[in-house]
Amino acid sequence: MGSRIICWLFLFAFWAPSCKKKETIPDMPKVEAYRETRTIEHNGVEVQIVIDMPALQSVDILLLYHGTVALDSKILEAANNTLDVFKRITKRQNIAYISVAYPEENLKIGDNLLHAEAALLWLKEKGSNELKRSIHKIFLAGHSQGGYLVSRLNTMHPTDGVIANAPGPLNLVYRCELEENGQIPKGIACNLLLNSYGTTSQNPDAYFARSLLNFTENFKSKVLYIQGLNDSYIQMTSWPIFKQKVQDCTNCEAAYFLELERLGHSALFESPYAQIIYNDFIDTP
Repeated sequence: MGSRIICWLFLFAFWAPSCKKKETIPDMPKVEAYRETRTIEHNGVEVQIVIDMPALQSVDILLLYHGTVALDSKILEAANNTLDVFKRITKRQNIAYISVAYPEENLKIGDNLLHAEAALLWLKEKGSNELKRSIHKIFLAGHSQGGYLVSRLNTMHPTDGVIANAPGPLNLVYRCELEENGQIPKGIACNLLLNSYGTTSQNPDAYFARSLLNFTENFKSKVLYIQGLNDSYIQMTSWPIFKQKVQDCTNCEAAYFLELERLGHSALFESPYAQIIYNDFIDTP
């Protein structure tokens, strides 16, 4: 009889936890997908951004920078178009997109870096609270002048990776000299520099100081450069020099180059192979 009691006590003790009332784990608050435009501010600098957020609690973010449109009346359209094209080529589902409508009108090349930086620092410092999401990784991506801006940001602030398609202007001395000599049509960018600095022969250092060739060191994060080799001759004249300077950098994080035959300024958005490399890049830890 005693042994039976001990046996039943043992069985009761073993199975008792399964009879206890289970604790109720509160549901995580549900979030909805949305797309909106808002104005954000960091250290007194305001800039408009377009946000495309999935219905997920935890996301990685692609912070996007459009190419040149010159007129500020066009920058929101450019930001939306850039978001759409990157969303189309990106395979991962846990990505949120923020496209920066940085200003251009009446600004010399590089002056809008303040607005580009404001968006990045706002995202780093306030993004989780403002967007109501857990943010894991931040990638920068840009096309043309947007590639110029993300390259320069990469010399200033670490992120989880940078993608630049056909970044430029690479060499404003060369480009603006061609305009001064009447070899190519005059443009707004060089005209603003001319009004401030005089000609390229009078003040070449001021032009070079704003060229991307002057920002090829101290990259904080890995970067993928994509360049169509059938781009304009202005771009392609300076591209090998830029590539070599980046490859020679001794204080940079890893830089990868993808060059594509028979493709031009929009190579990333036209080449399925480039899009595979791009997706692999953002998927690599």
